[in-house]
Amino acid sequence: MPFAYGILTHTPLWAWLLLGYLVWQGIKATQPRTTTIWRALIVPAVFIVWGVSRLGLRQDSIWPLIAWGTAVVALVPVGILTPRPFELDHKTGQIMRPGSLFPLVRNLVVFGLQYAVAVISAIDVHDRLLAAIVGRTIAGATSGYFIGSAIALLLAYQRKRQHDAGA
Repeated sequence: MPFAYGILTHTPLWAWLLLGYLVWQGIKATQPRTTTIWRALIVPAVFIVWGVSRLGLRQDSIWPLIAWGTAVVALVPVGILTPRPFELDHKTGQIMRPGSLFPLVRNLVVFGLQYAVAVISAIDVHDRLLAAIVGRTIAGATSGYFIGSAIALLLAYQRKRQHDAGA
């Protein structure tokens, strides 16, 4: 128990604030809601920035960077091919999304993976290269998925707006 307590107490405040925000956004997403396109891009932007920020960590090898890049390339198509549905309010330009548990589960899984790798990297100095490779892979996958998801959202939004202009 002291070990777990030590991990929790040494977690930076920003991580707890981010977790709270992601849970709050995930819970809100379980209900149908209307929002602007830019607000719908906040959570993807948070995860993209978090994933890219892992590149700034010290690297003693090229392998973590290769792992990150490979994961980005592999997951961008997944994000593009699995868009979340929405309807467009043609008058206001806002999007209306149905409620879903997916965003809450996705947010918790991604946060949990990133958090676990950060803890392992801080604790296990003997396998630092392996932890760096796994951490960068998760960070790259996160960035790639959310880049793809943001692209899919923006393309669908643009397509629906153009359809309105032509109608």
